Amino acid sequence: MSFAAPRIIPTRPRREPGDAITSTFSALSRTIRDAGLLRRRYGFYITLMSVLALALGGTITGMILLGDSWLQLLMAAALGIVFTQVAFLAHEASHRAVLESGKANDRLGRALAAGVVGISYSWWMTKHTRHHANPNKVGKDPDIEVDTISFLEEDAEKAKGIVAWITRRQGYLFFPLLAFEGINLHLRSIKDRATDATTPGRWIELGLIAARFVVVVGAVFWLLPLGMAFAFLGVQLAVFGIYMGASFAPNHKGMAIVPRESKMDFLRKQVLTSRNITGGVPVTALMGGLNYQIEHHLFPSMPRPALARAREIVKEHCQQQSVPYTETNLVRSYRIVIGYLNRVGLSARDPFDCPTAMSLKRW
Repeated sequence: MSFAAPRIIPTRPRREPGDAITSTFSALSRTIRDAGLLRRRYGFYITLMSVLALALGGTITGMILLGDSWLQLLMAAALGIVFTQVAFLAHEASHRAVLESGKANDRLGRALAAGVVGISYSWWMTKHTRHHANPNKVGKDPDIEVDTISFLEEDAEKAKGIVAWITRRQGYLFFPLLAFEGINLHLRSIKDRATDATTPGRWIELGLIAARFVVVVGAVFWLLPLGMAFAFLGVQLAVFGIYMGASFAPNHKGMAIVPRESKMDFLRKQVLTSRNITGGVPVTALMGGLNYQIEHHLFPSMPRPALARAREIVKEHCQQQSVPYTETNLVRSYRIVIGYLNRVGLSARDPFDCPTAMSLKRW
């Protein structure tokens, strides 16, 4: 199956008379607010945190009861899932979606991200804020910067050596590479906080991460034989990386790319570069609300339980304003992402990598 290139947004997009799109977004915001979709949902988040605490406690209990058994790898996978769900909650706290106070959200997010997941909260905040401000914009969005995988043809063309080999096959290698994303997230966030002396409270975060490392890794090596302990950590990190990557990748990869010099109104910038994933409550639980990516980008502080209702309002508004609103199912989204990455990866291909040339090389 072939995949078309993601649409490049024109440098000078068409403007509505009197900046009508901007004024209609203001009306959309009022509708969302009047519907009560931005108010805090404490009952939901208290329940969610209780469920996650029970899941974490159950996993730890399972580890203790299983003892010296390779069934511990099931507990490792469960731990990877729990840590990912906690990361989703920390992500929502970073957007002020959980608690009323910004400082309270930051305290919660820092405790969850650094103390439970083991990733710097302030590093994530800085990176993710840049992404929200300019999704899929060349030179602005850190999520499309090259990092083993190239998301832009101009980056793929620069790939050399083993990286070029990976880039040429990066769509097919996407999920296998995600198995290492957990390690990458841990190391990048720690390195950034350790080297950036300007970050307020960085020693608190580094202290929480260090304490979490000692507790988690120490417990694993105390409970399990050496080889099994390494296998346990490998599985936990792989599941965490794949789950995180598989939840964030469908939202923007393969959507419109915004050129460096392009100027766009807020509504089009967020909607044209985002993709929703259908599937209702099960998919929302699986992806931590990231399946409603359009609504999340338009209203980042919106609590997870309100996103489904907001989708109905936003979709109708986009139809009225002739703004394309993209949604698809989860499997289809992965096919789109893989196809897009493979197409970008062609830019790293040796011009002589064709059947005729390869046959000549054998002679």
